[in-house]
Amino acid sequence: MYWIALAVLTGFLVLSFLARKQEPPPDVASLLKPFYKISLFLYKKLIHRIPGLFSSPQVERDLVSLHPGEARECLKTEYYGKKAAICLAVLFVGTLFAAAAKFSAMDKVILGEDGAVVRGSYREGAREIRIGTDFGQQRMDFQVEVEPKRLSAEETEKMFDAFLDKLPDYVLGSNESLQNVNSDLNLKESYGDIPISVRWESGSPGRISDSGQIFSLEEEETVRISFRLSYGEWERSGELSVVLRPPVPAQEELLRMELEEELARSQSGSLGQDEWKLPGQWRGESIRWKQMVEDNSVILWAVAVVTAVAVFLFLDRDLHERLEKRKKILRREYPEIVHKLVLFVGAGLTIRGALQKIAGDYEAGRMEGGRASPAYEELLYTCRELRSGISEGLAYEHFGKRAGLQEYIRLSALLAQNLKRGNSTLLERLREEAEKSGQERLQESKKMGEEAGTKLLVPMVLMLAVVMAVIMIPAFSNM
Repeated sequence: MYWIALAVLTGFLVLSFLARKQEPPPDVASLLKPFYKISLFLYKKLIHRIPGLFSSPQVERDLVSLHPGEARECLKTEYYGKKAAICLAVLFVGTLFAAAAKFSAMDKVILGEDGAVVRGSYREGAREIRIGTDFGQQRMDFQVEVEPKRLSAEETEKMFDAFLDKLPDYVLGSNESLQNVNSDLNLKESYGDIPISVRWESGSPGRISDSGQIFSLEEEETVRISFRLSYGEWERSGELSVVLRPPVPAQEELLRMELEEELARSQSGSLGQDEWKLPGQWRGESIRWKQMVEDNSVILWAVAVVTAVAVFLFLDRDLHERLEKRKKILRREYPEIVHKLVLFVGAGLTIRGALQKIAGDYEAGRMEGGRASPAYEELLYTCRELRSGISEGLAYEHFGKRAGLQEYIRLSALLAQNLKRGNSTLLERLREEAEKSGQERLQESKKMGEEAGTKLLVPMVLMLAVVMAVIMIPAFSNM
């Protein structure tokens, strides 16, 4: 994982240097600007070599519809630059987290390649590590505790007495008492932060292991379990009587228990040393150990890569959803615009004057803090085209194309035809269009109401179930 992180970070540094002259838009967040520069640099390099990589007709149509009047290439550059910048940021942050996870995992490794375990200070207490080995064809894992380097034990006898009083409770596990044992005992080498190691020896190894594992409960039998407490140079022995029905252990389990006992003997013989040398030979065969730690760095990095790819793909979908939302707003505001045209034309204004009046009122309201409206923005854009010298017919045609909806195309055609045929029937046709748009708006409202009613079915059914439960449960409980 370190090599992956080094390669990614080196790539970012090199690309940052190459893209240092790129200028991101001023509205880009400060933390995103370095990635935006890199994305612009990559986009400009790749767009000529791999034209199809950043070519989506649907995306281009959506961008032009959402930003009418702006240059297509500028829109593409800004959109793909921002999208790629977000993906690069996700990949960069994910790589940092993955490297941190790798560093955290390796920081827990205390087993060297030579099989030596570094002990900690006596103040740190015991450390639990997981080790594994391949012995022949069998793979075995062990959870062991590495005891700290021992110093002195002046209060050992008092600790032994207090420990022996609580020992029956420690070993019970989930059992009620030692006279009624029906699940594994909790026979461990140590308990909590008490600096006393315990070595267990079962009086019937074929029925209960030295670790307290019970194999079956077919017959009742009393088994004595011996224990030896040790702390530094001090020791104390005793035994516990338990009632159980153990099974005959399998060959694989016996092999595991023997190797586990060998580990315990190896550690007990090195408690006064700075390192615990794990067994290198067992049953005439060489054996190598390695510590098993939880390392999720590669998974985190893979998640970062998948997230970056998903962001790149789903941003196009988000763009299209924004366009669909804009179309809904345009349809909803169309009847209002047509009725205003009917009102102003009926009051004696020309089409151009009516459009300028509607757009001017909207612009004044926006300056006072009113909400933005895509339909009125298109009218305002049309009025600016008219002031710039574009002919009315062409400006009305552009208006319909930018909106991209059948209603607006129909209105723009009506206004353009009026310039050719005169104003004799314009008001009448506008009134017909207003009535038609009102009917369409009514039908759309009914459709939205039906959809809302359908969506409410699930919560209504859940509420009905809750009400039935509130009524029925007390009724059945009183029967």
